[in-house]
Amino acid sequence: MKTRLTILYSICCISMFQGTTFSQTSTFTHRNDSSSLAPLSTWGRIQRQTDKIITSNVFQMTYIGVPLIVSGLIIKNEDDHFQSLRNTYIPNFRYHYDDYLQYLPAVAMLGLKIGGVQGRSSWSRMLVSEAITASIMGATINTVKHTANVTRPDGSNNHSFPSGHTAMAFMAATMLHKEYGTTRSPWYSIGGYTVATATAVSRMLNNKHWLSDVMVGAGIGILSTEVGYFLTDLIFKDKGITHSYLGFETFKYQRNPSFFGIYMGFSLMPTKFNLAPDVRLKASPGSTAGFEGAWFMNRYIGFGGRISATSMPLSLTKPLANPTVPGTTYQVNALKSDPLDMIGGYIGSYLSYPVTNRFLLGTKLLIGCNYSPASRISALGVEEGKPETIEKEIVNTNKAFNIGYSTNSSFSYILHPNLNVRVFLDYTFIPSRFVSYIANPKKETDRFEHHKTLQALTLGASVNIMLW
Repeated sequence: MKTRLTILYSICCISMFQGTTFSQTSTFTHRNDSSSLAPLSTWGRIQRQTDKIITSNVFQMTYIGVPLIVSGLIIKNEDDHFQSLRNTYIPNFRYHYDDYLQYLPAVAMLGLKIGGVQGRSSWSRMLVSEAITASIMGATINTVKHTANVTRPDGSNNHSFPSGHTAMAFMAATMLHKEYGTTRSPWYSIGGYTVATATAVSRMLNNKHWLSDVMVGAGIGILSTEVGYFLTDLIFKDKGITHSYLGFETFKYQRNPSFFGIYMGFSLMPTKFNLAPDVRLKASPGSTAGFEGAWFMNRYIGFGGRISATSMPLSLTKPLANPTVPGTTYQVNALKSDPLDMIGGYIGSYLSYPVTNRFLLGTKLLIGCNYSPASRISALGVEEGKPETIEKEIVNTNKAFNIGYSTNSSFSYILHPNLNVRVFLDYTFIPSRFVSYIANPKKETDRFEHHKTLQALTLGASVNIMLW
């Protein structure tokens, strides 16, 4: 249980990797007007102290990269859960665009510079920053790769951990963020980190990396850039700074909290269900990933939806009776089964309550449809008096479409005028109908239909672009 709680905590850190990490060097300053002299409420004091921590140099350099690396190490034992999403839905995905996509943020940065768009640094200062950063990143990635010797998911070699493509993409995105996202427009950062995240996801879809590989790679890419720019600042001091940072001290947060984001989480389903009279199953903790967005008509009420993919391993809850020899037992040692997979699309109402300008509590009421693909379940085990392991097909299930309902509780913090980080607990219940075909001793099939309400809890986190 302690391990599970640690992993669930690390999901909060994973959220930093999932989308736009462009708030790293944002400037949250407070004007010393008369209102700042008024007594602060407890929440006001908490927010001011939080803002003070967020704006510190140490926090700005480390609060993305370090949690990504630590979380990647923590979650390494759960790589199979997240890889099962890929193996279930797109097992034959093979495209090589990520070999080129990793360089796109750097190409964009150089293109802007060549085109005369003034960024943070002069040519000389920028090139020194990039040279130091690339040296740190390259040395770190190659040293760890040849030390860790982790086998890739496709088994092609032992250089899986960490992901060099992902490190390169996030290094380039952080360079673009520092040169143009913090000085010209945060949309440069959004674009850069979107491309970097797409590169990381593509490495997993192409079966070249585990989730922990890309998380640690992303953290190394970001940290390398932070250290590279820090060392360059020590060398150049104020020389070569050609554009000031964007200031957000006058930004008004009293706006409708419309958003779009990407999320990940761990799903638990305590429900047990039958796919045949003697086949009782339970779902082990699995993984969920998806996209979510909502448009708010005011600060409190909005409408939106989500699209998600969930995969949970299945296991038997009791031994199976041998269907061919009455009175004997077929002792199951392992279950060979497709996981319980669901793709869901939901729409409905979203509610938000601003505890402070940047702390938001939320919930939602959604209705939608879940699709479960056809699956096959077999048992691996031994019969009494027979030492060899044999495989018996137990059940084949039809694909299914079931209506579902979902609600949640969420806690959000607006790190930046364009960035919201949310931690949530979703509850979904799905009145389900299972149609199964069971093999019998005569090599025929019996049809079995079972109705069961599935209940799932998903604890996770998301990163969202604020659409003010």
